[in-house]
Amino acid sequence: MADRLAFVALKTTGPNPLRDRITELGVVTVEGDRVATWSTLINPQRSIPEYIEQLTGIRNEQVIAAPAFAEVAEALGDRLHGRLLVAHHARFAYAFVRSEYRRLGQAFRADLLCTVRLSRRLFPERESHSLGSLIIRYGLGANDRERSLSDADLIWQFWRRLLRERGETVVNDAIRQQLRRPGLPPQLAPELLDEIPDSPGVYRFYGEGDALLYVGKSIHLRQRVRSHFASDLRAYKEMRLTQEVRRIDWQQTVGELGALLLESRLIKESQPIHNRRLRRASELCTWQLAQVAEGDYRPRLASGNDCDFGPAEALFGLFASRREAIDTLRAIATEQALCPIILGLEKPVQPGRPCFAHQVNKCRGACAGKEAIGLHSARLHAALLPLQLATWPYPGAIGLVERDERRNLEEVHVVHAWRYLGSARSDAGIDALLHQGTAARFDRDTYRLLVTHLGKGQLQLRLLHDEARISKRISLPRPL
Repeated sequence: MADRLAFVALKTTGPNPLRDRITELGVVTVEGDRVATWSTLINPQRSIPEYIEQLTGIRNEQVIAAPAFAEVAEALGDRLHGRLLVAHHARFAYAFVRSEYRRLGQAFRADLLCTVRLSRRLFPERESHSLGSLIIRYGLGANDRERSLSDADLIWQFWRRLLRERGETVVNDAIRQQLRRPGLPPQLAPELLDEIPDSPGVYRFYGEGDALLYVGKSIHLRQRVRSHFASDLRAYKEMRLTQEVRRIDWQQTVGELGALLLESRLIKESQPIHNRRLRRASELCTWQLAQVAEGDYRPRLASGNDCDFGPAEALFGLFASRREAIDTLRAIATEQALCPIILGLEKPVQPGRPCFAHQVNKCRGACAGKEAIGLHSARLHAALLPLQLATWPYPGAIGLVERDERRNLEEVHVVHAWRYLGSARSDAGIDALLHQGTAARFDRDTYRLLVTHLGKGQLQLRLLHDEARISKRISLPRPL
């Protein structure tokens, strides 16, 4: 066991180490029989929010005359250097100390021991391992819980209680296990990483009440899950996940495409709290060119309720909202000098009067008969062409086959009209997915994934309506 220890507690202006600052530090250093204490208020050089004042007991007027962190950095460094840093929710404390040193252009590193994790390992039958629970359970003496030094001393008291109750051998073994393993949140079992397979798939983080926090995917599940907790000191999102996660589960896939498709579906179905990318676009729409007269084509905004995006032709762009679609068309009109009246973006002030863009030489005059409507339509079509959606090129549903020769596994991703119906590993499973048919919604992210992977021509493709197999490369537009 380390013989040079530093028990650390701190208070801050908020939960984000990248934005918030330390307002108080308390440190108990132990080396053999020598015990020393040190504490200081710190001017965070910003206002402490009122709710944080109530939570921590540290008020703005208390820290006005206190030193800034830069003034105590050397004194703190002397007390922490070469010592095992012991704290309750240690990654939180460590992240703040490291961020403060980084702002000064200095590196800070320390071996880290979390007493929450230590308590969980040694007393798994206990439901709560908060500092308040430990005070009650062991009768620890707290002089003033509003001061960081008091909390640091409580951690030191708990440490001594562990040694008396469990003995040095048991405690040392628990410490070695924690220091040897990657830093998992204290509320997760240390052996969890050993259970997660290092294969493709999707993982899910759950919080209090089994609320779904986050869905992710990787071709190396164990490595990806570990990386969340390795980076929690550098990214606020990862730190929040570390603090909130209570359970992790996972679902293996045969390959990368299966993981991508499953991740996208789960996020849209469950709307996890921390996933923003890939969330469902409820107003998905596209521009459709409609002929209103000979040679006269006008854009019409179509939603999924108006037409089936899969087999339909002459569709341009996939937009999450009506506003995004209109803004895109307006930008194209400006760039190509197209008429906003003809495009339906502007109403004419009176019949025959040119649009405002023509008056400032940003429209070639289709609205005033100065440009042939056929030429305007041709220019519009050329401008929209890079956004054109791929029309579903098959007579029915297809199966994209992924194989893992090492594990002797095969998975078929069933797709129809750019809709992902699901994945199966047997003919019976494929039949079940085909019977559900159009239950799946057209999805922008799924469309992009499928266009990309079909364009690569690396997966075996099976026509499911007659089980014919084809291998030629399909030429498709680039994903939007």
